Amino acid sequence: MKKILQRYASHRAKVNLGWLDKHLHDPCLWNWNRKSTSKAFAVGLFCAFLPIPFQMVLAAVLAVVFSANILLSIALVWVTNPITMGPIFYFLYKLGCIVLDTKIDPNFSFSLDYLQEVITSGLPALLVGSFMFATTSAIVGYTAIQWMYRHKVVKRIKRWKNQRFDV
Repeated sequence: MKKILQRYASHRAKVNLGWLDKHLHDPCLWNWNRKSTSKAFAVGLFCAFLPIPFQMVLAAVLAVVFSANILLSIALVWVTNPITMGPIFYFLYKLGCIVLDTKIDPNFSFSLDYLQEVITSGLPALLVGSFMFATTSAIVGYTAIQWMYRHKVVKRIKRWKNQRFDV
């Protein structure tokens, strides 16, 4: 998987964004190693579950700040795409209602009129649920990638030792 992503990812020398170029010369932004990949999962998953516009821009900025892989950070924001956004944010609203101990509106519907009508009453619950889930998913994503890389290294070392002593 890593080799496929590396093949299709653009090289940092080919990216020209004018005044942003001075911020984009950190090699960690373009490398596919354990540190930058796990940070990218944390940044991308955190931004994916925030109910804000321009999540990809925030993911790119946070990737630069935390020296995470910028391409992976931006791509992971699409976990909440236009198809999955409604059900995910409804779940996050329900989570926020449980945490804040508020009543979940039984007349909830996925219509623009309804959302405009209850945006002020439901917004705190949505924000609390989103922030909690975004933080949790960032921690789980970071830890999972760190574990996967370490597991892969341990397997490689065991295989190397077995091959070395089997001869």
